[in-house]
Amino acid sequence: MKTARFPSWCLCLLLAGCGAENTGSPVQAPGAPAAASTRLLEAGAAALQDMPPVDALNAYLDGFHFYSGHMAGQMEAHHYCSIVNEDVIQCVIYDGNVRDAKLMGVEYIVSRRLYEGLPPTEQRLWHSHVHEVKSGQLILPGVPELAERALMRKLVDTYGKTWHTWHTDRDKALPLGVPQLMMGATADGQIDPARVAERDRRFGIDSAAKRAERADIPAPPVHPAADAWQRGPAYQIDDPAGAHHEAAPAR
Repeated sequence: MKTARFPSWCLCLLLAGCGAENTGSPVQAPGAPAAASTRLLEAGAAALQDMPPVDALNAYLDGFHFYSGHMAGQMEAHHYCSIVNEDVIQCVIYDGNVRDAKLMGVEYIVSRRLYEGLPPTEQRLWHSHVHEVKSGQLILPGVPELAERALMRKLVDTYGKTWHTWHTDRDKALPLGVPQLMMGATADGQIDPARVAERDRRFGIDSAAKRAERADIPAPPVHPAADAWQRGPAYQIDDPAGAHHEAAPAR
């Protein structure tokens, strides 16, 4: 994608800061410390190799996820995203924002237009972003309010499909089991207030204030197929290794 075709809000993100490195990983992976030869190889690769897909990660979003069918299993999710086009965003998700953060999974975000064109069975796997935006729980750390607001106006009418592959809230050593489908909040009280308050403290922000600032962002109607965990048995992949979070009936 040529820079000249980026939407204006994306250019603002590129020019803005990316937030403090203030959230460590809760996991210490087993293994010997990197040897000097390994560090040398890493430095050489960084100096000599181009990494266009990684360089395209130009937006950092912070929010919260929970396991589909198991709301008590929730965690902060650090999204590093690339803007594919006006209708598609793709994100890699980490459990922190420091160098040794663990890669937890991926999220694909699509516009309402693309979501409405999906088969009904596929639509059930996706979650809405209206509440995450309007509640102030979804943030862009280090980005000026004007740029954050512009992206939030876009994200409020999008849908995400999220799979976590390393359940670092439970698996403290290695990624075990199979991917798990994740969801986002659709109402107040679903995400632990203490978790939100602790996140806000680290970033020096106020989710309640952001909620008030976003009050005039229009809240589009949520497609009835999205957030399917609310209307029946929640979908999860059966885990032959011993399911970490079994699917449960909607609350």
